[in-house]
Amino acid sequence: MQICIILGTRPEIIKMSSIIRECQKRKIDYFILHTNQHYSENLDRIFFKELELPKPKYNLNVGSGTHAEETGKMLIGIEKVLIKEKPDIVLVQGDTNTVLAGALAAVKLGMKVGHIEAGLRSYFREMPEEINRILTDHCSDFLFTSTKKAKDILLSEGIPKKRVFVTGNTIVDAVYQNLKLAKKKSKILDKLKLKKENYFLVTVHRQENVDKKERLEEILESLGLIYAKFNLPVIYPIHPRTRKMIARFDLSIPKGVRLIEPIGFLDFLQLQANTKLVLTDSGGVQEESCILKIPCVTLRNNTERPETLEVGSNILAGATPKKVLRCVSRMLNKKRNWKNPFGDGKAGEEIINIIQKYGKK
Repeated sequence: MQICIILGTRPEIIKMSSIIRECQKRKIDYFILHTNQHYSENLDRIFFKELELPKPKYNLNVGSGTHAEETGKMLIGIEKVLIKEKPDIVLVQGDTNTVLAGALAAVKLGMKVGHIEAGLRSYFREMPEEINRILTDHCSDFLFTSTKKAKDILLSEGIPKKRVFVTGNTIVDAVYQNLKLAKKKSKILDKLKLKKENYFLVTVHRQENVDKKERLEEILESLGLIYAKFNLPVIYPIHPRTRKMIARFDLSIPKGVRLIEPIGFLDFLQLQANTKLVLTDSGGVQEESCILKIPCVTLRNNTERPETLEVGSNILAGATPKKVLRCVSRMLNKKRNWKNPFGDGKAGEEIINIIQKYGKK
């Protein structure tokens, strides 16, 4: 059996890492196809290096563009590789343009598709990721869900039960596998002169938050209010897209907010594990914070990770400054005794078990 692993962004590299390691461990014939949707050095190659993953066999170097430009270039490039390699199954993870392009190219060639982290729904159609995940789910042969709730969503949409498998989330694998490594190798706290639980951590990059001036302005104002109330630095590894939009809208950075360049996964994991609280619009960061027992405030009006809300590790705050501040205060007063709903850290192992059992042509 040959497996093609398609990825294109840093969260995909992280979440596919346990799949790649499991393939290596079992000496399975596989290859990595990287669309290079994330084109910054800090958002890409550093992840393969620090996670000790093999370099991709193929790199499409797509870079950024409109949704149509990115997806179109990927479809063309992925199709050529799949025709050449003829894998038995193509694995994609998440909800990016890379995921949609990979699934579409494969299914139209009659190849089996496995969607890792299937069944997520925000029910917000203005979010490009929502469209990607729905379409990918409905053209996949194997749908690997993180939780039973995600499985139930897929079944309610008419997807056959025999295609859906609850495996847990590979982000748990990645956190467990790399937390000790992060503690050993990362010097980020010393570099930034930070102490445990003496700072806030922020990630904001989604289109719905950064492409609208009023929304982005509200988020920055919220961060300023948080610093003013708690007198703790707000550390913000800023995505290139967000930096570009701040400049375009001529917005100012509030006092106490420290912008830093994008960082590798080990550094980010160390920052996340030691922060007082995380503010984010990232689904992956919501999950990681839940696993690490770090309170999370999500700067969105919806989430495709409702399990984090249910266990109490996360709260939806939107972007209104006063509401964000109230949510931060509320989460800081919560006990960190919630249960991790995303599995036991063996999702990658379970996914490969299923593929080996059912995935051969």
